[in-house]
Amino acid sequence: MASWTQMRGYGTAAARAAQRYRPLAAGMDIEFAQFSDLGRVRPGNEDYLGYVQPSSPEEARARGWLFVLADGVGGTDLGEVASRTAVESVLAGFREASRGEPNATLLPALIRKANARVLDAARTAAPGGSNMATTIVACALRHDRVVVAHVGDSRCYLIRQGEARVLTRDHTLAAEHERMGLLSPSEAAESESRHVLSRSIGSQLTVNVEVNEHEVFAGDVLVLCSDGLHGAVTASEIAAIAGPAEILSAAAKRLVDIANDRDGSDNISLQIVRVRSVERVGMYRGRPYRLP
Repeated sequence: MASWTQMRGYGTAAARAAQRYRPLAAGMDIEFAQFSDLGRVRPGNEDYLGYVQPSSPEEARARGWLFVLADGVGGTDLGEVASRTAVESVLAGFREASRGEPNATLLPALIRKANARVLDAARTAAPGGSNMATTIVACALRHDRVVVAHVGDSRCYLIRQGEARVLTRDHTLAAEHERMGLLSPSEAAESESRHVLSRSIGSQLTVNVEVNEHEVFAGDVLVLCSDGLHGAVTASEIAAIAGPAEILSAAAKRLVDIANDRDGSDNISLQIVRVRSVERVGMYRGRPYRLP
C-alpha cells in the first residue's frame, strides 16, 4: 500500500492530493511531498510519517514547519503502533508548544516525551505488556534554519548544488564501531550489525536524542527517509533525482520504485522538502529580527 502527498506554501490540504499554494510575499516558502510504500516482502507497513504546516506567515515565523518520519523496529511487537505513537506525539507537542520556543531545545524534549508515550503504549498493548520500538527523525524549519533531531537509523539528507550530505548519524552497532575505528566504512556497510540499532524509541526508560542545527538557503532540498530507502539507493542517486525534480511526488515515487527493484525487503518511506525562499534573521537578546 502506498500513499503520497505534495504541497507548497501555507495552509492546510488533504492527503493524497497534489496541491499548490501561491507563496506569500515574505517569509520561508516550502514545497514538499511524502510517500510511504509497503515494499515487496513485509505483510504490513510499520513506517509512519507526518507534518505540521503553518496556516499563516505569523505562525510560520512563530512556530515554523515540522516533518517527522518513524520506522517501527522489525522483530518487535507492534512496530506500526510504536511508529505511529511516536510521530503523533511529536506532532501534537509541536502544535501545542509556546510560540517562539527554540526548536533546538523543543525537538529533543518532544522526542523524549514520545519515548515515554511508546513505553506507555507497550505496557497497555497486551496482557503483561508488549515489546515495541521505533526509530524517529524530525526536521523543524523556521526563518532560515533547520533543526534535525533523531534516534535510530532513519536519515535526513541535505541536497545543495547537486550534492547530498547526511545530517544524521546512524545509531547502529556497525556505525558506532566505525566511529570508534573498529570497522572501516566498507566493513561497516557489509557488517551483519548494520541493521542492529544501538538506540531507539521505546527500548529504554530514557533516550539520548541527537540534535543539530543548520542554515538553509533557497534551493536546498531535505530528504527524510527510512532505511528501506537509504539501504538500497545511494546518496548521490537521491541527490540526482530529488534535487532537480520539478514534481516532488514523482521524484519520491521514482526513488521508491528503485528501492523496490533493487531490494524491496523493507517498508520504504520518505519526505522531500524543497526550500523555495527563506527569511534571513539575526538574534538580539534571544529574539529574532529580520535582516535587510
